[in-house]
Amino acid sequence: MPTELCLARLVRRDWLTDGPLSNLVASYAESLQTRRYADGTLQAYLRCLAHFSYWMRREGLAADDVDQKLIARFIQHHLPTCTCPAPRRSDVKEVRAALNHLQALLPEVDDGATTTTPLAAELERFGDHLRHTCGLAPPTCTYRVRHVEAFLFGRFGSDSPEIGLLAARDIDAFLNGLAARWKPASRKLVCTSLRSYLRFRAMLGDDTRILSATLPAIANWRRRNPPKVLSDVQLEHFLQAFDLTDPVGLRDYAIARCLLDLGLRGDEAAHLTLDSVDWRSGVVTLHSTKSQRVQHLPLPVQTGEALGRYLRQGRPQTGSRALFVRHRAPFGVPLSVAAIRNAMNRAFVRCGMADLFCNTHVLRRSMATRLQKTGASIKEIADLLRHRDLNTARVYARVDLERLRAVALPWPGSGS
Repeated sequence: MPTELCLARLVRRDWLTDGPLSNLVASYAESLQTRRYADGTLQAYLRCLAHFSYWMRREGLAADDVDQKLIARFIQHHLPTCTCPAPRRSDVKEVRAALNHLQALLPEVDDGATTTTPLAAELERFGDHLRHTCGLAPPTCTYRVRHVEAFLFGRFGSDSPEIGLLAARDIDAFLNGLAARWKPASRKLVCTSLRSYLRFRAMLGDDTRILSATLPAIANWRRRNPPKVLSDVQLEHFLQAFDLTDPVGLRDYAIARCLLDLGLRGDEAAHLTLDSVDWRSGVVTLHSTKSQRVQHLPLPVQTGEALGRYLRQGRPQTGSRALFVRHRAPFGVPLSVAAIRNAMNRAFVRCGMADLFCNTHVLRRSMATRLQKTGASIKEIADLLRHRDLNTARVYARVDLERLRAVALPWPGSGS
């Protein structure tokens, strides 16, 4: 639909044409149309934009003033008490989505005048060390920096951290403060993050040996129970929850097969591309793995069939090389990890198992369990799951309870 026609349908089109955002309206509409947003959605977003433009004009603001803080101010403070003339668009979710598209069109401003705090500079150096020296995956770098930030801010505020002023009581106080809210496994990750930061400071010449020795070994007995997995019957019901006559159902079923048959993590499935599958050799190549290493997996027949059916009958026409893409506007955008997780959760709802299972990792564990029951060794399971440490896969040795009962010794004094 031409931009002129879109504006002609707006009751308050003068709020756009005569407002501070007038020069951006054409590119805004063109951007949404390029990503194949429906005409109704485009009209609704333009009405939201008109409301925002009217408010900006009343506040004496220009297009250069638009940033995340201004958008938050409009949504959080203006909308709840809005007295702008009707008709105006004031749905918070809709307004936020519309203005996010606007912000994507604005040129990036060099915020060189903004003062970077000493703590922020220190965290940036630490994050760069994790990414480029240690070669850690981006999610790992993110949570380690976040843990260290919480610890250093609690001790030094935004000032430059001085390792010489840290003592064992500072670490104890920080970890004790987490004890009431965080599980042992999470606190163990925090200790790993702090230990990683102390190693980083040791590389810079600081003596961190005492502080490193102060970090406790947090007990965590999370593996006392076998991992939660789908039984064969539950797995059959789960796979039947996908509508293979619908393009989205074909896509989600292909994702489920990748998680179940290849043991992929959600992030690995999200980063698959059309080039990841070698159809002639029957090999799937993973480039974005947790270990940051390129790895090759055999392509099972049922997985290849599901992928082939999706590519031929379900995948929309798009220039994106991502294997799994959105089927709604914005079209062609690769599915995020959250979108893949939500797709699997919707399938659990449809098959009536939402109260038992959720997310994607249960499918990966179910694959490992199926392998164990067929006689695969722990080493083979670890290799397929791409575990560096063999002990990580040993938990699956306790899944087959029937075999364990067969080899269990009688309890002393039980009389049997």
